[in-house]
Amino acid sequence: MDQRNKIQLMTLSALLSAIGIIIPMFAPRIVLEPASFTLASHVPIFIAMFISPYAAIAVALISGFGFLIAGFPIVIVLRAFSHILFATIGAYMLKKNGKLLSSLKSTVLFGLFVSVIHAVFEVGVVTFFYWGNGMTSVYYEKGYLLSVIGLVGLGTIVHSMIDFTIALVVWEPLQQIITIPVSVNKVRK
Repeated sequence: MDQRNKIQLMTLSALLSAIGIIIPMFAPRIVLEPASFTLASHVPIFIAMFISPYAAIAVALISGFGFLIAGFPIVIVLRAFSHILFATIGAYMLKKNGKLLSSLKSTVLFGLFVSVIHAVFEVGVVTFFYWGNGMTSVYYEKGYLLSVIGLVGLGTIVHSMIDFTIALVVWEPLQQIITIPVSVNKVRK
């Protein structure tokens, strides 16, 4: 990658990171007590995944700071930082096979796979706090299965798939103007 492409990659990553910081501050939240989901919070991370693993890791890391800056509880901040893991796995998969998003079937399967990985890591974070008595009483009133596995786990899969779909819609016209080499050159129309 030449110097100009490196600068463009860094600039794109910085712009996506800025969006990743702004979203937790201003985007609406869906609260299904005790879990909460910030709308579109994964979109910059997914777009960064389409670009490169380095972009995905940087944007996921910096987006986590957005949740910290916005004053979210530590469990939510750590859930946000766990995005580094699903973003890294997904970005490397796309780098190895940029055609994963070329058909509807492979796109849905990839999105679902990444969403399940995403949910597993978020459930892991919440489980750590749950068993350490670090959660609000509402979590304990509803029980582990409903509050952690159901609301956080399944809720994260649904939230992740929605944000993945938004990212695909945004990426389709964006890929026409990005001139640097990216992991995903063409999404299905």
